[in-house]
Amino acid sequence: MGPHVSFGTVLIANRGEIACRVIRTAHRLGYRTVAVFSDADADAPHVRQADSAVRIGPAAASGSYLSVDALIDAARRSGADAVHPGYGFLSERAEFADACAAAGLVFIGPPSAAMREMGDKARAKRRMLEAGVPCAPGYLGDDQTEARLLAEAAALGMPLLVKATAGGGGRGMRLVREQADLPAALAGARREALSAFGDGTLMLERLIDGGRHIEVQVFADTHGRIIHLGERDCSTQRRRQKLIEESPSPAIDAAQREAMGRDAVAAARAVGYVGAGTVEFIVDAAGRQHFLEMNTRLQVEHPVTECVTGLDLVEWQLRVAAGEHLPAQPPSFSGHAIELRLYAEDPYTGFLPQTGRIAHWRPGRAGLRIDHGIAEGGDVTPHYDAMLAKFIAHGLDRGDAVRRLVRALDESPLLGLPTNARFLRDLLRHPDFIDGRITTAHVDSWAEARHAIFETPTPDADTWRVAAAVLGGAGSAFDLALQCGGERRSHRVPASDVRVLSFADGELRAEIDGVQRRYVATRRADALHIAVDAHDFVFTEVSPWPQRDDRTDPARLRATVAGVLAQLHVSVGDRVSAGQPLACVEAMKMEMWLPAAGAGTVKAVHRELKASVAAGDLIIELELDE
Repeated sequence: MGPHVSFGTVLIANRGEIACRVIRTAHRLGYRTVAVFSDADADAPHVRQADSAVRIGPAAASGSYLSVDALIDAARRSGADAVHPGYGFLSERAEFADACAAAGLVFIGPPSAAMREMGDKARAKRRMLEAGVPCAPGYLGDDQTEARLLAEAAALGMPLLVKATAGGGGRGMRLVREQADLPAALAGARREALSAFGDGTLMLERLIDGGRHIEVQVFADTHGRIIHLGERDCSTQRRRQKLIEESPSPAIDAAQREAMGRDAVAAARAVGYVGAGTVEFIVDAAGRQHFLEMNTRLQVEHPVTECVTGLDLVEWQLRVAAGEHLPAQPPSFSGHAIELRLYAEDPYTGFLPQTGRIAHWRPGRAGLRIDHGIAEGGDVTPHYDAMLAKFIAHGLDRGDAVRRLVRALDESPLLGLPTNARFLRDLLRHPDFIDGRITTAHVDSWAEARHAIFETPTPDADTWRVAAAVLGGAGSAFDLALQCGGERRSHRVPASDVRVLSFADGELRAEIDGVQRRYVATRRADALHIAVDAHDFVFTEVSPWPQRDDRTDPARLRATVAGVLAQLHVSVGDRVSAGQPLACVEAMKMEMWLPAAGAGTVKAVHRELKASVAAGDLIIELELDE
């Protein structure tokens, strides 16, 4: 039986929306809170919302949010006596839990022994097989030589997943469909795992193609009680990263729900689990479930479970950490909840990460729960994850939740940089999602086939006319040339059939052919942002002077996104061949390689290894062969 534990001040060893989320519940329960921040987050919302805050290092996570010493020192200096790790960063690092215990701090999470058992994916699968929990076939061995991995892969067959045994969040994971692609996948996964987790150990897992990714929320107290809080369906993914999560799953029945819950509780019991955790399964086309991994922390998608159970999971993390009993009565479930992840990425250019200043963000008008840690006027940097916010709707049924989410995306757009909001809106309205048929393979297969959902949105004629009316003003008549994306149009302004009625504080009202319409819009410098169907259309006036543009010069390799020059494989004078990877920019957990457009010689290298770069920065110049 666990003893009662007393603590009064909680340091949140994280940032962004999860830090704000923990602060909100901690304050409601009467705890004081301490935020930590890097140089990039000095004025972030989580810093302003906490009772006190401590700087822990530079913008790079390795020197701040991933520094155990800096976080323990911040707790000491601020007088905190407990630590909540959030998710990501150090939340699943057993050494961090041990360091907190050694410093006399209550770690609001599972025991470090359970984290070690489940933190190593290969060890976790061995443990689950011993506990009778079904697992997907794979290779979990200690022999990490390329020859052994290639041989095991050949025996397993394609397609398969290469996975880092440490960490999570999609880092160190590669999908391989052809044996010839395996060596590059092994090298890439190992390199990424070493960078993110300091451990390049890999495992292989047979891919269950077209499966459903379904996870079960478990909770355990220090008195031996373990319960599950139902499932979440996380099948709507791109590149193994979740986009939409919902509860309950539209794809499983009551019997399978009971079986998965039983397996999840068995998994937690097998490692002596305490606190909130998630057991992830892949369900194949025949309805068979296979254990994937256990996340020994709070999940990003925990709000959907909160909606359908009425429980505050952060509250129960705090209560369990204090030694309290879980409720004696099993939870009841009501309605349907769906969560959308708003990412700073452009789905129409291969989901490239995006950075920039937030020109407009007013989530309060959406009328539903939006968890976020960003603010209008703040900067989205390349140093951390691309997720900006979560839209969560709880409806009487699934259709009710979908309808409310579509409305919320329209009502609360983020303007100033590209996001995936319009893509999420289109996913919600896609027949395969509406009918509950989405599997983990859907979005990636659509991307490969250039499905219509990946067509770049373009403004309709009325939006062009409204933009011309705003930018043209009310003076004498003239022809105004506008640009939006790659399209240019000329409009005669002012037009007799379009009137701007008002434009202030993010709201634009215009009358078009006698019909009044309201838009979310803002003007920053020379750009007019107008949101239509959750997409940020950016209009600018075309300069009458010719503009030089060498961004498409194949001999000049530029960073496609803002980030860090993580790898540089050439020097001045080196010979290169067409397609040879020359450098890699890392941003928001993604690698973007810069290949040579043709054979030639390196003429100049404009950035040093590990240097920060902005989108469009010139990295390498080549002298291409004739």
